[in-house]
Amino acid sequence: MSKARVIVLSVVHQGLTKADAARKFDVSWQWVNTLVTRYQTGGLDALEPQSRRPRSSPNTTPEATRSRILQLRRQLETDGLDAGPVTIAWHLERERINVPAISTIRRILNNAGLIVAEPAKRPRSSFIRFAADQPNETWQSDFTHWALADGTDVEILNWLDDHSRLLLSCTAHTRVTGPLVVTSFTRNINEYGPPASTLTDNGTVYTARFTRGKNAFEYLLTSLGITQKNGHPYHPQTQGKIERFHQTLKLWLGKQLPAMTISDLQAHLDRFQIIYNEHRPHRALDRHTPQQAYDATLKATPQNAPLAAHYRVRTDTVDRDGKVSIRRAGKMHHLGIGRAHTTEPVMILIDENTATVTHLTTGEILSNHLIEPEKSYWRDHNKKPGRWPGPS
Repeated sequence: MSKARVIVLSVVHQGLTKADAARKFDVSWQWVNTLVTRYQTGGLDALEPQSRRPRSSPNTTPEATRSRILQLRRQLETDGLDAGPVTIAWHLERERINVPAISTIRRILNNAGLIVAEPAKRPRSSFIRFAADQPNETWQSDFTHWALADGTDVEILNWLDDHSRLLLSCTAHTRVTGPLVVTSFTRNINEYGPPASTLTDNGTVYTARFTRGKNAFEYLLTSLGITQKNGHPYHPQTQGKIERFHQTLKLWLGKQLPAMTISDLQAHLDRFQIIYNEHRPHRALDRHTPQQAYDATLKATPQNAPLAAHYRVRTDTVDRDGKVSIRRAGKMHHLGIGRAHTTEPVMILIDENTATVTHLTTGEILSNHLIEPEKSYWRDHNKKPGRWPGPS
């Protein structure tokens, strides 16, 4: 029997006064009077604890807003995008809906059974974060695996700006190779300008330092005055942004129709790049999109950057006459390297004024050529002119 019932029965049936009952049970006279009044009105059932809920809650979240929050949660999850309370608040703001507190959105989702508790998950406060201060201060790169509809394994090469998280490029390949890394990096430079530094793992497409040499990508960085940074082996946290990005990318790809070919997959990636850069708020950017963060600040540049503003890189093999050929402005030009280098693989770095040829494996500079649009043959200016020097 509850204490309230004992108090009432002692007054009604045992004859105690309300003051005596208050002293005996160590409660106030007002509380004894309230209990007796309830009993006289509704019987013993009226003595059960009453709800303290207010008759009205003017600050409660409107039902329309509550429904839209749940609808956004399901829609974003179906699309393979982040569906947390912060992201939902960003979408409500864009729709000009009065945005509840983040804790309120989380409570609405939790009450609807849409949040799975993860008590063993490492708290965010335990991570030590770092980020570049300017766009183009550091570019991170890595590649990850994905399977086509028939199970064929392909690789996706990504470049990410460390400051803004802008996805610079996202391309699908049968296998990512050194020349592909050089080509994609050069294409990004031509679109966004050269970064001050790069941050990658120790994959052989990025560095040959463990073989005591340099690869084409490293020689390209050196020639452009760009600092190369590599994470410690077996410590992917150093490249945490690009590693976390892979999770976001794969979550989205998993919600799309399976790609039958690499071309189909590339179409998915092109669409994802637009969504990720322009339509998806980033929590680390205070709910701004990567494109907004990239455009908001002055861009960093390499400390010893060459004056050239446009670069082109290609790989080739020296022919039997000791030459390689390139097309510029619709016209073929032949670069004389020397018969001593016949069949050797080379990398050609081209800007507005010069074309520099280096050995693809050793990085040795084989020849240096001036851009002379009116001539079809560009001699090596590292050597003295031969029998027909022509005008210098």
